[in-house]
Amino acid sequence: MTPQHPAALDSPSSAGAPPSGLRGARRAAIIALVASVSIAAIVGIVVLLSGAYGQTQGQVLLTTLLVAAASAIALCHLAVAGRPVRLVGFVGLAVTAVAVGIGLFGIWGSNFDGYDVFLWFGMASIAAASLAHANLLLLLAGRRHPAVRILLGVTLAAIAGVAVLLIANLATKGEFPGVELSNVYWRTVGVLAIVDAVGTIVLPIVALLLRGRDAQAQPADVSVADVSAPPFAAEGEPAASAAAETSGLVDATGASETAAAPLAPALDARLAALEAATGLDRDAVLAAALDALEARLGGGGRA
Repeated sequence: MTPQHPAALDSPSSAGAPPSGLRGARRAAIIALVASVSIAAIVGIVVLLSGAYGQTQGQVLLTTLLVAAASAIALCHLAVAGRPVRLVGFVGLAVTAVAVGIGLFGIWGSNFDGYDVFLWFGMASIAAASLAHANLLLLLAGRRHPAVRILLGVTLAAIAGVAVLLIANLATKGEFPGVELSNVYWRTVGVLAIVDAVGTIVLPIVALLLRGRDAQAQPADVSVADVSAPPFAAEGEPAASAAAETSGLVDATGASETAAAPLAPALDARLAALEAATGLDRDAVLAAALDALEARLGGGGRA
């Protein structure tokens, strides 16, 4: 098996950086956002200066605003595309694409019922915005503190509740929930919206405070013993060879070969930086690094 030096984990592409395709998608969304806002501004300036505002100018203006809003929402979905909850991000992208398609049809189409198109666009937009909101909060899904998990679950439930109630009302053209329950319906929507807003504000603050407190309480809670065992030994390869590779990992850290020795300060600082950049806790960062090392060792071929 071709040996793989653990220093390969130092490269951003192996541990912390998103794949090139994901970076390209984010870059495209940013470019589309900037271009759309710029075009909308230019059209608005031209209309104000010339005094000529017709149907075509209005359609162009609405199209650029629609693309700008969709690009901003897409960036929220792409925030979790490199994480275990990426499925929610992909669903959000699909729903956003549907909303854009309906919006373009409503702006440029002619033979349609405008009210029905408005209802469908409203439902798709509510779903896309709610998923974008949820995806931003799911950046904290890797935190293991019970308070963070409970707050995250409650806030996500409130987001889903508001979205379902509003979509149900639009889907039935206002017939749901009926005249008798109308007062209860809007009170429920209001309560869920307040819980949603409070959770959105409080959750990131609580996560930040708890992470800082945990870091002070356990500045070096990970030892070399956590990574001292070799991931596997190839067929026909002596176990000592796999152990030698692991001992190289220990040497690369600059720490002692003693299993109970703490991580070197430089590695501890790098772990803290990755925690801040990814929103994951230390165990999750180490697990991702070990997964990347095992994948590299497994893909190196056999002797």
